[in-house]
Amino acid sequence: MSIQAIEDTKVKAFPAPSEPSKVIAFAPKARRRFDPLAIVSKLASTLLPPAVVIVLLLVVWQVACSSPTASLPPPSQVWNEAYDLIAHPFFDNGPQDIGLAWRVLISLQRVAIGFGLAAIVGVALGALVGQSVWAMRGLDPVFQILRTVPPLAWLPLSLAAFRDSSPSAIFVIFITSIWPVIINTAVGVRNIPEDYRNVARILRLNQIEFFIKIMVPAAAPYIFTGLRIGIGLSWLAIVAAEMLTGGVGIGFFIWDAWNSSRLPDIIVALAYIGVTGFCLDRLVAAVGAFVTRGTTAK
Repeated sequence: MSIQAIEDTKVKAFPAPSEPSKVIAFAPKARRRFDPLAIVSKLASTLLPPAVVIVLLLVVWQVACSSPTASLPPPSQVWNEAYDLIAHPFFDNGPQDIGLAWRVLISLQRVAIGFGLAAIVGVALGALVGQSVWAMRGLDPVFQILRTVPPLAWLPLSLAAFRDSSPSAIFVIFITSIWPVIINTAVGVRNIPEDYRNVARILRLNQIEFFIKIMVPAAAPYIFTGLRIGIGLSWLAIVAAEMLTGGVGIGFFIWDAWNSSRLPDIIVALAYIGVTGFCLDRLVAAVGAFVTRGTTAK
């Protein structure tokens, strides 16, 4: 075979590309830029509807209570007579003459202790009831009976046992808020998938490891639902208990204002109570969302 034939064979076997290959450039990933208009629009869509509703309620309240024969003060009178409570929530003129913010903080301190104990004991008992059939049969009827007792019905018994108003109020908070924590935790534990339990058996996890690594993460949505209900009940219970036990909390302030016929002060205190309860609910919901999101990611 001649050299020319060999060259022709190479050309046929390895034909030259007709066009040079093109490199496709990918567009750079778009960076999220700061968009103030989008932020303002989102804030407006979130804050504007409740603001409009509040303004309408204030207008209706003003019109309905402006009559001289009205038994409740209108918003304008509340603003004029309780301005110091609204504008200066942190004043401190003595043991019984303090701002509403300090009174709310004192009540929150009691709620933190009582609700914290209820959360710990409630999750433990709920896990026991949800995990053990015998515990559920023995304890569930008792829980169902005790949870129907009104919070203030426990107050005389707690005063007789502790002989002090502060621990009595904490006990009322504890006994009021523990039931939704127990019930929701038990439901969450009973709904743990059987595959999770099989994995625990394969890994030979003991009861403590199963509780920490399997049970709590799997039942976290149910647990935080119970905690969210419990924190609301705790705030309701402390206000009612302080009305009867005295002290410097927000509940006793309302009762003292009623005895002094200071209706504007009561209305301002109710606003403080409502805002504080809303913040507590959102706080527990935010913690629950963070924990459950982390659990799902794992």
